[in-house]
Amino acid sequence: MLVDGPVVLFDGVCNLCNSSVQFILLNDRTGRLHFASLQSEIAAELLEAHWKGANLPDSIIVVVEGKVHAKSDAALYIARNLKFPYYLLGLFSFIPRPIRDAIYDWIARNRYRWFGKRDQCMLPRPEWKSRFLG
Repeated sequence: MLVDGPVVLFDGVCNLCNSSVQFILLNDRTGRLHFASLQSEIAAELLEAHWKGANLPDSIIVVVEGKVHAKSDAALYIARNLKFPYYLLGLFSFIPRPIRDAIYDWIARNRYRWFGKRDQCMLPRPEWKSRFLG
């Protein structure tokens, strides 16, 4: 599978994740980020190729040039690709990863309770359709 740019894998039934993807699409300054739900075949292929031997992550994942960014690293990678002032969130990389990931894990564990979930993955707006894989 050839994709020109990073691929963001997200939980397609999570309301927080879907809202985050919509926010990213509105604020992606490069227009190069592509998206696939973790429940899709594309995500399964990417994870099989680049996340070998690991269980399905309970995390947002960014796959770029064969490298996998997960949890807070993925969020910071995405932030650095957003418009001003949002790209400034990438500056939080100075916080040690274990602390960032602990906060990320706490939010991830509670996301369905706080934000709810859908019965099915979201359908992108027509103008965003080309940015979604699978």
